[in-house]
Amino acid sequence: MASIDQSTLAGAGFSARELEEWSASLPEPGASLHAAARSMSEFVTRGASILERLPKPPRRSAGERTAARTISESLNRAREMFLSSYAGDLYEQLTGSYRKALRLEELVEAAATSVPGLAPTRAQLDAERGLKLAEKEGIELAQGLLISSVLASPQAGRHLLETMLEPTPEAVELLEQFRSTGAVDLGAARVTRIGQAGLLELSNPRHLNAEDGATLRPTEIAVDLVLLDPEIEVGVFRGAVVDHSRYAGTRVFGSGINLTYLYHGKIDFLFYLTRDLGYVNKLYRGVRDRGEEREKLWIAAVEQFAIGGACQLLHVMDHVIATRGARLYLPARKEGIIPGASNLRLPRFVGDRAARQAILSGREWTAGDPDAELLCDEVVAPDDLEGALWARVQALTSSGLVNAAANRRAMRVGAEPLDLFREYMAAYAREQAYCHLSPALVRNLEQYWNAHQRAV
Repeated sequence: MASIDQSTLAGAGFSARELEEWSASLPEPGASLHAAARSMSEFVTRGASILERLPKPPRRSAGERTAARTISESLNRAREMFLSSYAGDLYEQLTGSYRKALRLEELVEAAATSVPGLAPTRAQLDAERGLKLAEKEGIELAQGLLISSVLASPQAGRHLLETMLEPTPEAVELLEQFRSTGAVDLGAARVTRIGQAGLLELSNPRHLNAEDGATLRPTEIAVDLVLLDPEIEVGVFRGAVVDHSRYAGTRVFGSGINLTYLYHGKIDFLFYLTRDLGYVNKLYRGVRDRGEEREKLWIAAVEQFAIGGACQLLHVMDHVIATRGARLYLPARKEGIIPGASNLRLPRFVGDRAARQAILSGREWTAGDPDAELLCDEVVAPDDLEGALWARVQALTSSGLVNAAANRRAMRVGAEPLDLFREYMAAYAREQAYCHLSPALVRNLEQYWNAHQRAV
């Protein structure tokens, strides 16, 4: 591990002796898991105590910002060095030799308790949660490094992916009620059984069905219910009616992540990973219920637009019906974040060149235009969508779920085996953590979204 640049820290008012002592405690590779964890924790704890003595990020001078960046980089290098050798061993320890299932939020909390300094504690996260993105210290970056390293380990990574495919406890608890009544309203998501179809409606009417921390869990529970109900053969994903002045009284498929909430620090870093390893991956791969895989076909009914995260959903759907003129758009360049697994999946639909144009240069598609045919299976007039949707449900279920699910699994083996997805998400977890906490993201949100002028 590279030595610490003490000159930048001395310029911020720290004593040479203190810096020398901290630098001397740099962890050494080659120790046992226990010894390496203790050494890393000591180094990170010391460094964090030095960092805490600086003013809060908005009040720092240029020299203090440089010092803070130097300290943070040193802490993260120490974490990465530890994880590069011990991520798999640590995961095995935390999960009791893979017998215990820990979801992402449980994993990072367990790691923070077991190895102090490796990941932020719940108290530290709560303290930062009330701050705007630009005011945060960036402690969530450690979560990205941890999860990235776990996913990079084949055995640990596969176990984590399989854990995230298990049904949520809430869905298991609600299943009998849903089977009895055929409907569950979770607030941000509603699920209704209609014949052999399970209709999932994403409902965030004030924000054009944008996604945030409050929509994430209800959506995953709703997906679970559709997949667990044996009477349902096909899922339908649709946006609910919104009350935004421009679209009041109409359905909107979705506007992606709530950028205003993101700017104001109200969306945690784990949102990205929980979403893609949770409900989005369940749409694509189904759930693992007590060792048994349960997956079904999914139809997307796209009205008005599918922007950002909503557009990402189209890449895991088996059939996409869109109203003519609907916008299909991944504003990754203007947002400054990675658009989920679209970098992995979009090229399969439109080719590498068009995918690069979309992700790197902001290319859009409009349903009904010739170049959008690779993203939509059917394009209909708005008044015809209802009939087209239920006709497609009938067509997909006429040959039985077993045949459809079998073909779906066979196609996925060649297109996106689990290890390919695991390797992608390992890279994504690390890179998205840096994007999420980058000053460039804040600038983009102000420049392209006027987020600083929007109320939460």
